[in-house]
Amino acid sequence: MENILVAGANGTTGKKIVNLLKASQYFNPIAMVRKEDQLEQFKVQGVSTVLADITEDLTHAVKDVDKVLFAAGSGGKNVVEVDQEGAKRLMAVSKMADVKKFVMLSTMGADNPDAVDGMEDYMKAKQNADEHLRASELNYTIVRPGTLNNTEGNGKIELSEKLNKQGEISRADVAQTLVKALHDDAPNNKTFEIIQGETVIGEAMNSLQNNELSTSVN
Repeated sequence: MENILVAGANGTTGKKIVNLLKASQYFNPIAMVRKEDQLEQFKVQGVSTVLADITEDLTHAVKDVDKVLFAAGSGGKNVVEVDQEGAKRLMAVSKMADVKKFVMLSTMGADNPDAVDGMEDYMKAKQNADEHLRASELNYTIVRPGTLNNTEGNGKIELSEKLNKQGEISRADVAQTLVKALHDDAPNNKTFEIIQGETVIGEAMNSLQNNELSTSVN
């Protein structure tokens, strides 16, 4: 089983990710949390933990880690230091540790920050983090969901490198997509957008991968 470091494990989406990884036969989650009082909830579940602050040195956090899933966020309070520089900091130590894949939870709109009124700073931070990851030489997948909601997921999405429309998606389905992206046969070195849809998550991701393979052959 591969050790997966989950940055932002204490968040609403992060907890769903950890639960999916815990139930998987392929992955062992390592919940990265910022405060000591956040450790116990994971320990009672038998989930490995690491205490680390995304704004500080993260070298110890990637010890014995195979892949990284970045789902941390500032909640809009400190976007540059957390969403941008924190992500870059984790990429740097991941590269030094020869991490095999870095999966990034981004957001739809990060490719055009000025188009989202009132969220320009957040979108710009996410854009900078995404661009840094693409240039990092790490193997990556960047997932950009639409507006997150807390409805029950149904395991079905609409996926494209650029959807050209707005939409919502459940955190549960985002978590499933992120975990699927950790697999070696998932789209590698790709950025794509997702909203709720009619296609099973695995099929939607396979379709993107197959299109990529078809294009490379042609």
